[in-house]
Amino acid sequence: MTMNTLNISGALIPLTLCVLLFTVGCGLRTGAAGAGKGVATYEYTTITRGTIEKTVSSSGSLKPVSTVHVLPRMSGKVERIHVDYNDTIHKGDILAELNTDMLRLQREQQLAAVVKTRANYELQLINYRNQERLAEKNLISEYELKTGKTTLDIQAAELSAAEASLRVIETEINQYAFITSPINGIVLERNINEGDTVVDSSSSNSASIFTLAENLDEMQIETGVGELDIASIREGQMVRFTLEALPGKIFSGVVASKRLMPVIADNVVSYTVIITVDNRDGSLLPGMTCAVEFIEEQRENILLVPNAALRYQPVQLSTEAVADMVFNAGLRGMSEEQRQSALAARAKQQTSQTTRTQTTSTNGIAGLVMPGGRGGFPGAGAPQRGTQNSGVSNARSSPQGAALPPRPLWFINDEGKLDIILVQTGISNGSSTELRAARGSTDAELEGRRIILRERL
Repeated sequence: MTMNTLNISGALIPLTLCVLLFTVGCGLRTGAAGAGKGVATYEYTTITRGTIEKTVSSSGSLKPVSTVHVLPRMSGKVERIHVDYNDTIHKGDILAELNTDMLRLQREQQLAAVVKTRANYELQLINYRNQERLAEKNLISEYELKTGKTTLDIQAAELSAAEASLRVIETEINQYAFITSPINGIVLERNINEGDTVVDSSSSNSASIFTLAENLDEMQIETGVGELDIASIREGQMVRFTLEALPGKIFSGVVASKRLMPVIADNVVSYTVIITVDNRDGSLLPGMTCAVEFIEEQRENILLVPNAALRYQPVQLSTEAVADMVFNAGLRGMSEEQRQSALAARAKQQTSQTTRTQTTSTNGIAGLVMPGGRGGFPGAGAPQRGTQNSGVSNARSSPQGAALPPRPLWFINDEGKLDIILVQTGISNGSSTELRAARGSTDAELEGRRIILRERL
């Protein structure tokens, strides 16, 4: 049997083996090339109807609507305490008593001083009346009469001062020694014990001895809102909040006011917003931390799409190809006159960009100019590769009342090819965005449409 061989560098190799090695090598090169190109697989989503809310998030803490700090009106030792934490109180109720032993002694001393000054006054009054009768008979000089009148006035003033001092002591014994509640409410805090010494509120060393809340059936949240979002907050706006202490429960409130004084911390500007909250069931307690959502806008029964679908752009298409597809989609629904005007404007724009590209190339500056600008037709936009457009509509990004440019959504058409449809976007909650049909389509055509969410190689 004869075998064909091939002599390579003195070695004899069977010809059949050479053919086999050549075939395997070609197959490996072909497989490597196919793997380099990759095959795109798509994840899809469907345009559906639903409800969406645009909210502003913040955090804050619960506080009573009205809080009163009670300070003593006189100094002394605490004799007795009548209330404790969480006790319900009424206006005029005695909260605590101060010791009055020294005050009672002072009252007795002052009573004696009053009796003494009254006796001196009455004696001087009799003396002055005698001087008046003598002056009528010219038996004393006018100077002596005036001196007598002055002495009488001095005695009267001393008597008034002594009586006033007595009333001060009696007021301290009968009123100031009893620390009473100025409001109807509840005791939040008690900072004294029996035997403690308190200081008169007029002193700089004085401190609050009781903290009272007027009413816990209605509470408020104080929260800070950043300067970029404060324009979205208004009085009467509905608020939704949750508590770490009560997971799974959602509470509601209403914006009562927003304070104009800015709060600046670490170069961040915020404004304090007050939210009123109903607490008739007593589940909310002062100091609880709240996660707050201001409901800026709410839409029901609208078309919705995930934001990722608005960000998607095929990686296998060039920027120029995407711009051409967006431009052609924008021509749908135009009249013939509008179509010709858009084509002429795009041709003029491309000519201008080509000239600028040639100029920069001549000067040694490399640059990429996308035909058709940012969309190739008035009002359309095709984001350049590498940008991350969230698909979120933001009223601050466009003039008041100005329509946002249409956005493309990608899908596979009946021929199995990539195609786009242009839509108008509305409000967004960060994950989904409101959709409306752009020119050349209707909401009915959008609803239920299967579009590309993302692709994987």
